[in-house]
Amino acid sequence: MPLAYHLLLRAATNENVTADTEENTTSNQPQWNSTPAWKLPGWVEPVVVVAILLTAMYTTRYQGYSIFSKRQPTSKTSLIASDDDNSRPSSSSHLLPENISDSEADYDDELLTTKNPPKKRRVCGSTFLTPNTARFRNNWHSRVLQRFPFLIEMFYWVINYAFYRLTAVLSQWLFGGSGIWQASQEHGIAVLEFEESGFLSFLFPVREHNVQEWFMNGHQGWLSALNKTYALIHIPGTVGFIAWYYHSAPTHPTFATIRRTLTLTNFLAFLTFILYPCMPPRLLPPHYGFLDTVRHDDATSVWMKGKFVNSLAAMPSMHFGYAFCIGLTLLYHSQVLRLQRLERGEVRKSWFWRAWFVMLGLLYPALILVTIVATANHYFLDALVASAYVVVAFMANRVFYVFLPLEDWLLWALRAEKPVPSTGRRFGR
Repeated sequence: MPLAYHLLLRAATNENVTADTEENTTSNQPQWNSTPAWKLPGWVEPVVVVAILLTAMYTTRYQGYSIFSKRQPTSKTSLIASDDDNSRPSSSSHLLPENISDSEADYDDELLTTKNPPKKRRVCGSTFLTPNTARFRNNWHSRVLQRFPFLIEMFYWVINYAFYRLTAVLSQWLFGGSGIWQASQEHGIAVLEFEESGFLSFLFPVREHNVQEWFMNGHQGWLSALNKTYALIHIPGTVGFIAWYYHSAPTHPTFATIRRTLTLTNFLAFLTFILYPCMPPRLLPPHYGFLDTVRHDDATSVWMKGKFVNSLAAMPSMHFGYAFCIGLTLLYHSQVLRLQRLERGEVRKSWFWRAWFVMLGLLYPALILVTIVATANHYFLDALVASAYVVVAFMANRVFYVFLPLEDWLLWALRAEKPVPSTGRRFGR
């Protein structure tokens, strides 16, 4: 009996100590007291994104090209003659770098005797013959695509979004459903420990908790603004950048390089989401001191809801990955670092516009970094890994050329011809 009594007393004492510790920890945590200033209806965000896409379709359309007529005007600069020479096997062959498109144009004489010779695609040292879809140029859906070539870019990003939706399902399947929560929590804690005592700890002199605590103590108005920034800027901002850059890039190969970089960054991140689910700071146990300010402020985006949204995908931060890529692109086009190396068709910017591009290129990634950390949605390491993925994706973005044969066969099945891009047209090219 004395032994049992002793054990019960010890258990009760430990329980009281634990309760007091949790109470003290909770009382020391800053409280969220601000009231949301405004709340958007759920339909506003999709409408904004659709409006951006429709505006991009209209501003990048081919003027003078008729969907309803098979005979297109040949005055001024001919669309087909300038960008889709019939002597070439594909309307998209000019999109490839010169050394690649030249090698693909090396056809046998017998193939050139036909009206629409097969395309010769060279992938990983092997040569593939794929159907030439030029014969479908006058089909109605081909003419719609040629009138609004930005539709192809919209199709590419629909594929990206579909793959993101699958990451939550595949990750849960891989980690056995309920086991994914424990695994992602362990990974999140491991990230914090790595930042504190890992070999790269010198890169993280400030802790995520300190950043959020600073905003919570006397700067909650700013944090409310960051909550809205996190919820509302990511998707519309990225879509808006793609739309603007498709119209403003000096050439389509330049635009396509950035688009492929963003896409490959996506797929590297998606693979990480599946194999390394990571709990964001806001979902860690309360004693870590993080608060989910976006949801406390009722600022959740419509894109952050639904059963296919992957809430355990903190590593890496695609919010920062996109912002980092966009920032580097803006810095490149500021022309500050390449005053004597302008691209063909590029116009030299005034000092005002150079300063404007530099400011945006630096401030936008900085704003997103502060946002994702202050709202406890990401760790600093998430941003660092996302930056590394962007660099790797830029260096390896041509890997997507391996899908050209698949794209040729898809267009053949759809009886459609890939449109000639309108990027660079505003420079008179």
